[in-house]
Amino acid sequence: MTAVQTARSTRSGPQKRPRNRDWLHGLLMSAPAVAGLVAFVGIPFGYAVVLSFYNVRLGSPLAPSFFGLEQYRRLFTDPDLSGPFLRALLNNLTFAVVVVPLQTGLALALAILLNRKLKAIGFFRSLFFMPVVFPMTLVAVIWRLILARSDQGLLNSALHAVSFGNWGAFDWLGDSATAMASVIVLSVWQGVGFQMVILLAGLQQIPGELYEAAELDRATAWQQFRHVTLPGIRGTLVFVAMLTSVLSFRVFDQVYVLIHGGGLDEDATRTVMYQAV
Repeated sequence: MTAVQTARSTRSGPQKRPRNRDWLHGLLMSAPAVAGLVAFVGIPFGYAVVLSFYNVRLGSPLAPSFFGLEQYRRLFTDPDLSGPFLRALLNNLTFAVVVVPLQTGLALALAILLNRKLKAIGFFRSLFFMPVVFPMTLVAVIWRLILARSDQGLLNSALHAVSFGNWGAFDWLGDSATAMASVIVLSVWQGVGFQMVILLAGLQQIPGELYEAAELDRATAWQQFRHVTLPGIRGTLVFVAMLTSVLSFRVFDQVYVLIHGGGLDEDATRTVMYQAV
């Protein structure tokens, strides 16, 4: 019995040391990233939470006064504040619920389409990625010209030509039924290329032998996608969905430009970030 215990102890001893050493190495390698995350995200976020309990006025010589939960109470009970805030929060949720699955699904479809060894495939990848390079302010100005309410708007002009003059000028930005849809379309158009590149990198990490084995088993294209592609990029898909969700709650540039320069319906498209600014 003693010999067995001695043998077990000698076996477990060398195994624990490499594990502890790997854990220490991983901790040291992640320390710069963790330090940056704490310094540039954690501390500012905590400071913002603390400031929310104070009455702070930029440029005022008066010292900040402690308000406690008074500002939160007014945010949900004061009609002058709660109405616009809740409307902005609802618009943000609507934007996120539509954009996250739509943009992620479209990015995945484009990544699969461009994950091929064809001539000039690099050109098409660059073409789909190009809108990401444009600033959102410039994108909003471009789409303001496309969706202009007059007959000079590109979309209205195209529909007028296709319908042989039967289509009248429609206010895409000013109508509450299409204002949010317009913001969603231009946001997806500008950002889908970024998610596409991330998913394309994930697709290229899947070993080709898995697809060859699936073809030998006579798996259909849908079965290969379901049992080979999706499991291979599950982590990448989760990352893309989380990143898109975070960015969808930071919508500001396109809404601000279209409201102040394109006649966008403010009540139908105001967001929490826009309301705060």
